[in-house]
Amino acid sequence: MFPAVKKPITETNMIYMRKILTVALLCASLSSFGNIRLPNILSSNMVLQQQSKVKLWGAADPNEKIAITTSWDNKAYEVIATNNARWEILVETPAAGGPFTITLKGKNTIVLNNILIGEVWVCSGQSNMEMNGMGVEGMKEELPVSRNPNIRFFHIPKTTSLHPQDNCAGEWTICDSSTLKSFSAVGYFFGKRLNSNLNIPIGLVNASWGGTAAEIWTPDSIINADPVLKQAATKISIPGGRPYIPGYAFNGMIAPITNYAIAGTIWYQGENNTGTAKTYAKLLATMIDSWRTLWQKDFPFYLVQIAPYKYGIKNSGALLREAETQVADHHPNTGMVVITDLVADTNNVHPTNKKDVGLRLANLALAETYHKNGFAYKSPAFKSLNIKGNKAIVTLDSAVQVKGKTATEFVIAGEDQVFYPADVSIKNNTLTVSSKEVKTPVAVRFGFRNTAVGNVFSKEGLPLAPFRTDSWEVEMK
Repeated sequence: MFPAVKKPITETNMIYMRKILTVALLCASLSSFGNIRLPNILSSNMVLQQQSKVKLWGAADPNEKIAITTSWDNKAYEVIATNNARWEILVETPAAGGPFTITLKGKNTIVLNNILIGEVWVCSGQSNMEMNGMGVEGMKEELPVSRNPNIRFFHIPKTTSLHPQDNCAGEWTICDSSTLKSFSAVGYFFGKRLNSNLNIPIGLVNASWGGTAAEIWTPDSIINADPVLKQAATKISIPGGRPYIPGYAFNGMIAPITNYAIAGTIWYQGENNTGTAKTYAKLLATMIDSWRTLWQKDFPFYLVQIAPYKYGIKNSGALLREAETQVADHHPNTGMVVITDLVADTNNVHPTNKKDVGLRLANLALAETYHKNGFAYKSPAFKSLNIKGNKAIVTLDSAVQVKGKTATEFVIAGEDQVFYPADVSIKNNTLTVSSKEVKTPVAVRFGFRNTAVGNVFSKEGLPLAPFRTDSWEVEMK
């Protein structure tokens, strides 16, 4: 046996020894900390959904009895952990208010402080939902006045998993100039408007990842069980550093929060599905249904139609926008905001005006979910087409007007399916569309190309939604 080598006690050695002692003490404290464990999303500073039966859940010793007290009504609940060391219980929440506490007592005691009761929304999608900080228009002016204790953030870091997880990283924080810098700008402006109009606390859960396709946010079992969606998933074009396997982001970032009661979801995604735009309507509807099934709630799902951009595949953006419109129009409890006018540069896939995107989503939620009125929230949309001689009469669902001398982005075609730029006259919600090149019109399109930025708006200033009246095969090259 070799003799021990004595080392001189230097300042470096002392620092090293202190680190070892700190780790040892930490390990000792964890081993004796107790047995009730909670997922990260159940923590101090959280916002719980108001007037609901919200689920509390976690882990404990098998058969451990846990007593739970909620300060808003001083009601006592009791639950016993299963043989699998799991427990869950439903707790009734009152109307919005706070702050409150929740106390959990078993072999250890956990007290959750500064809890608010209000409305909880999930903010998800890809980079345009994730986008934050100084790259956003107006954020420099917003940061100094952003502190609001009645808006709370839970930001889930980018995480993937082969299987659905029951916990994720993250913590509830109070909205201020520091926490806002790394939070979704769309989510923030959405939440801020809800808070100011409803005068109740708002909790925002951000689960977004730039460059991801919708398949990544959908359970893989559902994608793989559908031949159409499974085939489309093989064509996902993903830049380096992003997940591309179906279900991976869902497993790591959505599955862990499906026990957490929410009011609804806002969604800004689609750019990375333009290559498979023809199957996107089915994919998005399937994803929405899968989320609602797991949350056991038919919550509202409000999406942002992707902005005009110079995609590499012809008409891919136009077809993707059409798919989003189909879902918004025909899928239950689903809505969409149009942002074709919020783009300064169609060579930039990340428009910097996120404030108006968030405000439009909030107005949609205020009208459709919270039944508020007195403001515009819905873009004008196509309703019907009638042919009268050499003119096509387009009827919209609301009145519109042109910003400029003539309406742009309208084209018209006959049976030969060759489209020509159209002349348009507008009277309230009726558009008369024609072209000298088309003697017998059959179809009209508006804004139906990747970079189209139209100039027709509602009287309240919301852009006319892109549309086409035909169902012809669209060229994608």
